Amino acid sequence: MATNNPATRVAEKSVESSASAVEWPPIFAGAVAAFGVTIILFTLGPGLGLASVSPWSFNNPTPTTFGTAAAIAMVVTQWLSSAFGGYLTGRMRTKWVGVRTDEIMFRDTAHGLLAWALATLIMAALVTLGSAAAASVAATATSTPTPPVTPEAAETARKVAVAFAFTTSLSLLIGAGVAAAAGALGGLHRDKD
Repeated sequence: MATNNPATRVAEKSVESSASAVEWPPIFAGAVAAFGVTIILFTLGPGLGLASVSPWSFNNPTPTTFGTAAAIAMVVTQWLSSAFGGYLTGRMRTKWVGVRTDEIMFRDTAHGLLAWALATLIMAALVTLGSAAAASVAATATSTPTPPVTPEAAETARKVAVAFAFTTSLSLLIGAGVAAAAGALGGLHRDKD
């Protein structure tokens, strides 16, 4: 028995494509933009740090304070560059027509996350290459034997390495979330136009 009730749901045919929803050009663009912002902020950070320390002053911050400020600057740099790259990735994608809203939100967050991952891989590769080159130069420059390391110095180095590892991993994890959320925001702004 058919009713004339206009509130009756009618089954809709899905128009979603079976092709991949990943759009690599916006992901690469977002990753390159995130990398560029990282470079800008990494070059700004030492300038601000050097401005706060003077060899002619006795009022310099303690090494712990300086290290904490450097860690905060690194975290802020990672988060800002992740947000910028993720937003651009979501904003630059093509408009998806006939796709459910929750699927669009998932795709945008995934695109932001992929842009963050690609930018992180690029940065990690460059840091690894730079570290290897610096270690090679340091090894060839050192001709005198180094004195043995004291247990106290080794313990201090271990604690610094642990703090750096935890801070970096937490920053990267939050950066991934920031990039994904920024990708969703960029996609939302893209679809409003």
